[in-house]
Amino acid sequence: MKLDITTLDGSSAGSVELSEAIYGLEPRADLLQRMVRYQLAKRRAGTHAVKNRSDIDRSTKKIYKQKGTGNARHGAASAPQFRGGGRAFGPVVRSHAHDLPKKVRALALRHALSAKAKASTLIIVDDIKVDDHKTRTMVERLGKLGWSSALIIGGPEVDENFGRAARAVPKIDVLPVQGINVYDILRRDTLVLTRAAVDALEERFK
Repeated sequence: MKLDITTLDGSSAGSVELSEAIYGLEPRADLLQRMVRYQLAKRRAGTHAVKNRSDIDRSTKKIYKQKGTGNARHGAASAPQFRGGGRAFGPVVRSHAHDLPKKVRALALRHALSAKAKASTLIIVDDIKVDDHKTRTMVERLGKLGWSSALIIGGPEVDENFGRAARAVPKIDVLPVQGINVYDILRRDTLVLTRAAVDALEERFK
């Protein structure tokens, strides 16, 4: 698969041959769904909690005698059915993360890249180095390129000026190649890879 390489100015910078094993797969929605669910579950804090019966500081004395009142048999006032009592079966602090095999995660990333390539929303740029970090200049440049919603993947290190300029632009995400992931690829309309990112991904999946 051959794609043209462009520059941030919109001019041509040659072409690159992409691996069919990475960018030419038939995208599987089930794999992508499993990977997105894995990522979103793993990032959940899991700090939700309520006070259960043992956490309530109320008297444990039997609230009224067992027999003769005509009412139900009750013990401590911390029981869930009483106002101010503990919550029954409430959420507890826990991790929401679940396992997904490493090979499945790697395959899902390849399918996400292939999905962008198949939809013709994969763009290869020569580099993302810029001279200044002004957001206004970055908005104008991205507008000329037609990148209104894009994930831009740089090399091992993202150019500092480019990262600072794009940081405040809505729907524009910039990541180093180590941070590429399925969720961020799918949540933006366009995927932009630098030449360095393409080489790094080829090496990663070799």
